[in-house]
Amino acid sequence: MTSNLNGRTALVTGSTDGIGAAVARTLAAAGAHVVISGRDTARGEKVAAGIAERGGRADFVRADLSTGAGVRDLAAAAHRLAGGPLDILVNNAAMLLNPTPTADVAEEVIDGALAVNVKAAFLLTGLTAPAMAERGGGAIVNLGSISGLFGSGGSALYSTTKAAIHSLTKSWADEYGPSGVRVNTVAPGPTFTDKVAEMADHLAPLIATLPSRRPSTPEEVAKAVLFLVGDDAANIHGATLSVDGGRSAI
Repeated sequence: MTSNLNGRTALVTGSTDGIGAAVARTLAAAGAHVVISGRDTARGEKVAAGIAERGGRADFVRADLSTGAGVRDLAAAAHRLAGGPLDILVNNAAMLLNPTPTADVAEEVIDGALAVNVKAAFLLTGLTAPAMAERGGGAIVNLGSISGLFGSGGSALYSTTKAAIHSLTKSWADEYGPSGVRVNTVAPGPTFTDKVAEMADHLAPLIATLPSRRPSTPEEVAKAVLFLVGDDAANIHGATLSVDGGRSAI
């Protein structure tokens, strides 16, 4: 399996660290011009500089996806950098929430999680997919989660947002697939990032039950994204590719 993304431009949201940064580096290594986005300018520019040092091409755009205006500004900037429609969109940005009983989740946290995890992806897809469709092709990958596939006490809000992403993938695959735009989901399980490391005690029992007995790495998740945006996945629409150490098998 090979993926040659030369001549293609990819927007990866939430790509200043963790899985998003790994996706940006992986797509750039395959030849894509990557638009990195996030709220932390220093980290975003560091990711872009690292890609450039390896001979790749990347631009950083600061973006706050908690508001519709922020999403629209990012879409406009990405299209300017691409010189037209994007070839690839990776909806990765999300609030990672600490396990909290439903009754203790504040209303503003609910609103924030829905805005970043669901509304931003919804709006950004609406701002980019039609131009892909008009041109006759493109690839969108949404980062879901096994939390969107299985119930998890204390994670009702996060699970809800990820279940919504899984549902949107299927709807968008049906909506845009006839125009040549492929929409799929990558669903990570526990993945070793700095943010997830902060919840190590909570995740340890789950990891101990995985067939792999270990969390994934961001690079392993990124390779799944690379496959789905590449030509080897040319007839894959509306699928969920789990990178979860076997959690979905048990």
